[in-house]
Amino acid sequence: MPLKQPPELVRKIEKSGYYPALVADVLDIALAGENVLAHLVHGETTFDMDTIRRHLSVVVLTSSRLIFVHADDHSGDEEHGDEAHGIATSESVPLSAVRSVMVTHVVSKPEKYRPGALGRELTLTIGWGAVSRIDLEPATCGDPQCEADHGMTGSLTADDLSLRISADAEGDAALSDGVAFAKALSSMTAVAYSR
Repeated sequence: MPLKQPPELVRKIEKSGYYPALVADVLDIALAGENVLAHLVHGETTFDMDTIRRHLSVVVLTSSRLIFVHADDHSGDEEHGDEAHGIATSESVPLSAVRSVMVTHVVSKPEKYRPGALGRELTLTIGWGAVSRIDLEPATCGDPQCEADHGMTGSLTADDLSLRISADAEGDAALSDGVAFAKALSSMTAVAYSR
């Protein structure tokens, strides 16, 4: 018999107000009966020209997998007809495949930073190798007068999932949830690598 999702996770999905029954069902299928050890629910609204788009991301950690459910709005199109529709997708990744967990903290007035405060914003970036981003720029030799072509330099970054959480926009609890999930995921991936 499948295990129920934790009440706190269900409450956060419902509180998001964004197709909660659909998101919960899609998550339930992806969980396939595994216990939820940690979770993060993150809503986001974006503006695209004259269109407002809502997004909901639910990231769940089990003893063996990282599960990501993403739901968003779409206006009518050829494939789905003229009627607006929502699309919810799940992805399940073995913990052993998670290559990086990066947490970027934004701290205003770092000279006055108090231990444990961790700022007002963070970006959680998780990489498992499905999507990578390449940042290229012209290479230089350091001589500001040099006009020679030194080729290109850059970096390749795992960028499968990136969530920006702002305490100012979403509240202190959302930031605390992000930190707690990042800690749990970092801990579980360390265990997965040591096996």
